[in-house]
Amino acid sequence: MKHRKNPYMAYERHKQESAPSAQEAGEKLEYIPEDNEHAGFTAAEEAAPGSCQEECEPEKDTALEEAEADSATLQALLKEERLRMLAEMDNFRKRMQREKEEQIRFAAEAVLSDLLPSLDNFELALSYGKDNEACREMLQGLEMTHKLLLDALAAHGLERVGKVGEEFNPEIHEALTSQSCPDLPPGHVAQLFQPGYRLNQRLLRPAKVVVSS
Repeated sequence: MKHRKNPYMAYERHKQESAPSAQEAGEKLEYIPEDNEHAGFTAAEEAAPGSCQEECEPEKDTALEEAEADSATLQALLKEERLRMLAEMDNFRKRMQREKEEQIRFAAEAVLSDLLPSLDNFELALSYGKDNEACREMLQGLEMTHKLLLDALAAHGLERVGKVGEEFNPEIHEALTSQSCPDLPPGHVAQLFQPGYRLNQRLLRPAKVVVSS
């Protein structure tokens, strides 16, 4: 009795014989990229470091130039501020020197102002006694003393102002009244009531006068 061939077993045997071995299948495997995107990306990555360096170098140069410009501007401002402070210090020194000199020049202003009434009384005594023959010798001594006193005060900067016949000056004269005077042109001192004084060109007291009209 002959056995009949199982068609299923025959099919499985044919499948195993016709299938390639795993080694042969491994040798035939090959990776084929679908497109060139990955290849282009890899090339861009390789070129990226060089291109970044080329782009960064101009930025570094620009930053350096800006820093140098800022430094130059700062130095100019500091120099200008230094010169300004030196000028202010020099002006302050000169101002202090002027104030010191002014203080020295007018240190005796208060004392001399207090002496003016005594000088006025001195001159009144001389004017009232000049016509008295009995007081002539005494008046000579008073006149010498008066002159010495005025010379000593003049050495400290005191100056007498106001004379009959000079042109009226409102800076040194105080007009009490005016009167007609045929011997003088208008606007001149016709009579001196009280002399004035000034200390180092600073007026202490104006001269009180009568002005011709």
